[in-house]
Amino acid sequence: MALSRETSAGYLTNWAARLFARELERQLAASGIASAYMPVIFALADGSALTQKELARRAAVEQPTMASTLNRMERDGFITRRPDPVDKRSALVALTPLALGHVETVERIVSAINSLALEQLDPNERRQYMSLLRRVIAVLEAQDKDLAP
Repeated sequence: MALSRETSAGYLTNWAARLFARELERQLAASGIASAYMPVIFALADGSALTQKELARRAAVEQPTMASTLNRMERDGFITRRPDPVDKRSALVALTPLALGHVETVERIVSAINSLALEQLDPNERRQYMSLLRRVIAVLEAQDKDLAP
């Protein structure tokens, strides 16, 4: 079998993800929000608080990467940390009012990019596309338990 970008699910998925990320980064930067903050904002937008370990697991990143992200977010006034009442060695991370004030903007930007990307698909094709992506992700996550959300 000849290697071809046009027939490689991994290549095409990666390329689409990079294009999504570029557009997201461009639009978020105009609003003063770092795209690296997105996994934390998504996880905590409901006002909840989670440990760094749980945030790293949900974002499928290594602990040191999450630690750096949280340090930058704290510096920028986007998160607070408080002692975890259950595990005194851990801290619970929550979004600040400043960050929570950006959630609506983030939701609007993400929605606009998703709409743009999927505008050539009818509603049934959109549902099918999302269903197929979830199935592909489930198969690949089963290979690596560290990546499961």
